[in-house]
Amino acid sequence: MKSLAFLAAAIPVIACAGGSNYGIAPGAHPNLADKVREWPVPTPRFARDPAIAPDGSVYITVMSGNKIARFDEKSKSFKEWDLPPGHRPHGLLVDRQGNVWTTGNGNGTIGKLDPATGKMVEYKTPSGGGGPHTLIISDDQSSIWFTMQSGNKVASVDTKTGAIKEYPSSGGPYGLSLDKAGNVWFCRMGDNKMGKLDPKTGQMSEVDTGRGSRPRRVATAPDGMLWIALYGNGKLAKLDPGAMKVVKEYPLPAGDAGPYAVTVDGGGLVWINEINTDTVVRFDPKTRQFQTWAIPSGGYIVRKMDVTPDGNPVLATSTINGVALVEVK
Repeated sequence: MKSLAFLAAAIPVIACAGGSNYGIAPGAHPNLADKVREWPVPTPRFARDPAIAPDGSVYITVMSGNKIARFDEKSKSFKEWDLPPGHRPHGLLVDRQGNVWTTGNGNGTIGKLDPATGKMVEYKTPSGGGGPHTLIISDDQSSIWFTMQSGNKVASVDTKTGAIKEYPSSGGPYGLSLDKAGNVWFCRMGDNKMGKLDPKTGQMSEVDTGRGSRPRRVATAPDGMLWIALYGNGKLAKLDPGAMKVVKEYPLPAGDAGPYAVTVDGGGLVWINEINTDTVVRFDPKTRQFQTWAIPSGGYIVRKMDVTPDGNPVLATSTINGVALVEVK
């Protein structure tokens, strides 16, 4: 088992497309052991989204508990921070300075936590709510983009000033990612479409993913292709952002089993989970082969995944409230 604690030395200075623009460039590991290790989060109240920090630790949102947790695999220890009342963190990421950014789903804010001091600053959305959901960060770290599911908007926050801009959309925007040209792609799950926002002009466009597809999350691969979890029909879709169309769909091993989280490692391998069967799946676009791992605890419901710079998939739960790591050999 390779410890997360040593990963900081392997982190590149510049982020890359793989990993859905979560801030830390993921690695790739072609050979994985047939094992998943799990640890319970101290406050078992809806732990849902993980993110890798520059020091190799894993941060997790504890939404109903209104906390952020940090897990150190080497010491097998957790630390938790209480957040401002009503924040209810949904998504998070860690920037290169170690600041933890969260979506305040409960009070319509974007939070910036300094783990060293425990101090959090909240930036209020102009509309005053909207259900901030999932967030990503630009490669130059200047902007964080996030979806506002209940407000039907996509928004950005300036990481230096905290200024927020909102862009109206529809379909309950959910997961999002940046393509290589810097365009924001987001899942309009309720509309069965992928939205595209050009940050330079504010212009919106869309790609239809098919009746009943319900695109949930999206990730950008190192080659620039977008990979989408089609929650409604049990498929993994490949979208060419230049051609503005879905070029291929792949039925997942468990069929219509609720594909939810998706990410791409540094080697271009696609990771996705099936929540109805408690399985994690790796897809190789070159061979078109799937490999599946069962979650030992069951009842897991993975809602988001990240990949460490060493190529280890990291998962978080919302039903059994834990963090898990797929082992390397």
